[in-house]
Amino acid sequence: MSEKWTTANIPDQRGRVAVVTGANTGLGYETAKALAERGASVVLAVRDVTKGQQAAARIAGDVTVQALDLTSLDSVRSAAGELRSRLDRIDLLINNAGVMYTPKQTTRDGFELQFGTNHLGHFALTGLLLDLMRPVPGSRVVTVSSVGHRIRADIHFDDLHWERSYGRVAAYGQSKLANLLFTYELQRRLAPHGTTVAVAAHPGMSSTELARNSPAALRLPLTWLAPLITQSPAMGALPTLRAATDPAVLGGQYYGPGGRNEVMGHPRLVTSSPKSYEVAVQKRLWAVSEDLTGVTFPAVEPPQKSPIVGLRAA
Repeated sequence: MSEKWTTANIPDQRGRVAVVTGANTGLGYETAKALAERGASVVLAVRDVTKGQQAAARIAGDVTVQALDLTSLDSVRSAAGELRSRLDRIDLLINNAGVMYTPKQTTRDGFELQFGTNHLGHFALTGLLLDLMRPVPGSRVVTVSSVGHRIRADIHFDDLHWERSYGRVAAYGQSKLANLLFTYELQRRLAPHGTTVAVAAHPGMSSTELARNSPAALRLPLTWLAPLITQSPAMGALPTLRAATDPAVLGGQYYGPGGRNEVMGHPRLVTSSPKSYEVAVQKRLWAVSEDLTGVTFPAVEPPQKSPIVGLRAA
């Protein structure tokens, strides 16, 4: 496999079904487009159905749209039910949608917006769809994290929803760290079953609308520096696409740009922060997430001793 992995390296995806959240724009759109071009049947799971339909019209191939609002557990359950009624399998679930650096807000269920959208919404969606994946050999759950999981990031179990005080950067970091903790614990639970694997990816610094809520002090400098420190959404989507399609990928791995500080470049295997590998935190977050969402995953209890394949590869 070439060191400079591109969409040309994506194997034939005909016969495979992919569900991509947040696929009407940015990284999600580029991910869905590339998969459809290689023959996959792709579902754009989006909050704004009109924008989703407009995006689908720009993509050649078998592309459909599913309403999904990750800020509402009722919407997540409804979307999962509709997908289960129209699909008999899912090969790829790509948890891509997200919000970043938002002012303090809550979801419809009262969760802090970034944690609720980026982590809890995807946690619930995955749990509700997993039994459509587990019988499918080679199926993958790919969750998109961020370099932000290293920035002021911790899981604040004593104040998950930032009710005492709020910092938008730290709250984003918590949500992106949660994405990784979820991936690694999910892989531990899936490993004994031998079909579906859980993988993570991050886009580096990509020029998308996700950063529109950046603090004012950062917004102008980022605008000036963007041509030097960001890459296109198409490049930013490559780590996700590699995690989703490269035959050499192992469960529990993490892919990001191969350039300096993982900011830009072609995708390669990377490692995440030491906090993301703390098993006790992974397990505690899993239990809390089940309690908050009311979603229990189907028969994916981990054995007493089961290392995560590929988890700490260099």
